[in-house]
Amino acid sequence: MSYQAPIKDMLFVIGETAGLSDVLDIKRFEDFDIETAAAVLEESNKFCSEVLAPLNWEGDKSPSSWHTDGVQVSPGFRDAYKQFVAGGWQGVMHEEEYGGQGLPKIISTACTEMLNASNLSFALCPLLTDGAIEALMTAGSDELKHKFIPNMVGGKWTGTMNLTEPQAGSDLSLVRTRAVPAEPGEYKIYGTKIYITYGDHDMAENIIHLVLARTPNSPEGVKGISLFVVPKFLVNGDGSLGARNDAYCISIEHKLGIKASPTAVMQFGDKTGAIGYLVGEENRGLEYMFIMMNAARFGVGMQGVSIADRAYQKAVAYAKERKQSRDLDGSDGPVPIIQHPDVKRMLATMRAYTEGSRALAYFGAKCSDLAQHSANEIEREQFGAIYEFLVPIIKGFSTEMSIEVASLGVQVHGGMGFIEETGAAQYYRDARILTIYEGTTAIQANDLVGRKTYKDKGMVALAIARMIEQTETQLEKRSSKEAQAVLKNLRQARVAYESVVHYVVDHFKTETKNVFAGSVGYLKLSGYLLTAWQLAKALMVSEDKINEDKSFYAAKISTARFHAEHLLPIVLSLAQSVLEGGESVNAMELEHF
Repeated sequence: MSYQAPIKDMLFVIGETAGLSDVLDIKRFEDFDIETAAAVLEESNKFCSEVLAPLNWEGDKSPSSWHTDGVQVSPGFRDAYKQFVAGGWQGVMHEEEYGGQGLPKIISTACTEMLNASNLSFALCPLLTDGAIEALMTAGSDELKHKFIPNMVGGKWTGTMNLTEPQAGSDLSLVRTRAVPAEPGEYKIYGTKIYITYGDHDMAENIIHLVLARTPNSPEGVKGISLFVVPKFLVNGDGSLGARNDAYCISIEHKLGIKASPTAVMQFGDKTGAIGYLVGEENRGLEYMFIMMNAARFGVGMQGVSIADRAYQKAVAYAKERKQSRDLDGSDGPVPIIQHPDVKRMLATMRAYTEGSRALAYFGAKCSDLAQHSANEIEREQFGAIYEFLVPIIKGFSTEMSIEVASLGVQVHGGMGFIEETGAAQYYRDARILTIYEGTTAIQANDLVGRKTYKDKGMVALAIARMIEQTETQLEKRSSKEAQAVLKNLRQARVAYESVVHYVVDHFKTETKNVFAGSVGYLKLSGYLLTAWQLAKALMVSEDKINEDKSFYAAKISTARFHAEHLLPIVLSLAQSVLEGGESVNAMELEHF
């Protein structure tokens, strides 16, 4: 089956639970409405389902390839990218001043989901370009902005993020790439960068690399890292392309999944030195790069939602067609396997994970819109803090759940799921990288523990708990068994979450290793709770609108209850492991392994 975006659910989340109305109160977005969102999503779905989705399996069979004159992308990708650029899809969320369409993030996020669901390997290129644009918008000089951003927003040029090196891994304090002052305003860059997504390709006329490097006499560690723009082709004063820069892809990786996406080893300055331009101030590179990383981390979280939805769609279609075994009601002959209770359980699990994570991510996108564009300074600060708190959860939880959902998709297919031609295995392989890049789940969890919880003594974490309590109060007024089931489990999970927040704050200094031993547990339980909270809001809207579309809203109600009764109780066990299990982790001596 081909991919079809769940537009109805997307619009429901955007309009009913995530809070589009809050965003439309902002002056710059006053011309947008839910009808605008629907029109944009319909066009996005048309491109993604008709152009990109058919290339997904083809790209897996015929990966990008390295040649001495550069990287050649998978068959069909170049033409698809031309159509992507012609449709203006790279600029959906970017500033109109630079040629973008200026859509609110809450709408553009749905387009991002479709892009990734239809073809994850293709979507990685726009993802990194978006991040590079945001970093330049925030820290670049006016000269750099006008020199590079318009063509990146227009899709003529793409962007990359060059962080790690062979000896560094996730520890960027070990970065050794050098930046030596050269002509006025220029540096010569020397070094090797690894794991560079779309570090080279033949889809766009130029590639704009953002590179972390050290200037002479810079401090050791992360405080001595600066950020540079290093284009593949130099750009002349009139905006035309100049000479080839000394920045080359010397190989690409052979991977488990996302095979059509070239993961490059980049060599800078192997000949004359790669010309680069300083972004912002010296020694603040990691600070600036975190802007790009934060954008990328949210984007990777959306990739988790996307691949989960694609795997779910595939599994449902197969389960409706595949006949095997008699129904437990005693009817004669084999029935579609979707009628068997355990298959329904697996599909319901896939659906609950996916819809809950989508709702949380779209809510996060709304918070980002308010944080960046609200006219109220206090509101900008409040929603900015909430968004920053949510990013590691959206990234970490959504990607972790995507692996489970894709694995369940293989299981629903049975033996056929293990056969590549069915397509289910590709989603499982593609999803596996998502918990690793842009910071592993542990890195997201450590960020959640340190910078997002301990630093403000749990203020934002507990403020979100108060928001959940308000939803509990609303559920108390409802008499349906579904609402009461959600209320019971939501309240228990919220109380457990609060106990963990207090534990992290109270023991961060005195039992540091024990706290961090439970960091991933803390992140996951936060994800379960927050997705359940969003589905609880969906349940209340659906109960009020049930007569408008019984099938759609009844499914929303059932999904919220299923999540509350089957997934939300996991919070209690995770909380226990965080509160009590740190010591047993750290009791293991090295020789015990």
